Amino acid sequence: MPLVYLVLAVAAVQGAAFAVEGAARQAARVAVLQRDVGEMDAAVTRAVTVALADYGVDADQAVIDVDCADPGCLEPGSRVSVAVRAEVALPFAPAVLDIDRIAIVPVEARATHTVSRLAELG
Repeated sequence: MPLVYLVLAVAAVQGAAFAVEGAARQAARVAVLQRDVGEMDAAVTRAVTVALADYGVDADQAVIDVDCADPGCLEPGSRVSVAVRAEVALPFAPAVLDIDRIAIVPVEARATHTVSRLAELG
């Protein structure tokens, strides 16, 4: 029985890890295609919401961090980095003694993309 629980717990954490990795990667891809920061923030939020929903992770609980290292965030050649953090609850954690509150594993992923040098032509 403990082996079955271990498999379920690892599967839950691995699924959440795949979710945040895919969400960060897709959000960074979408971010570098936008023309201004307002559009970028909205597009990143949409991309993360869709990607996390595909894996059954609650997007409302996720934290999204968009980082533009360069002063001209969306200028050609600049880099945009997106980090997505979420928490996954281990399955069947009982509420007794608040075990369900400590049986949470944080997962995080970061992806970075470069704005195309040809972006200003498009």
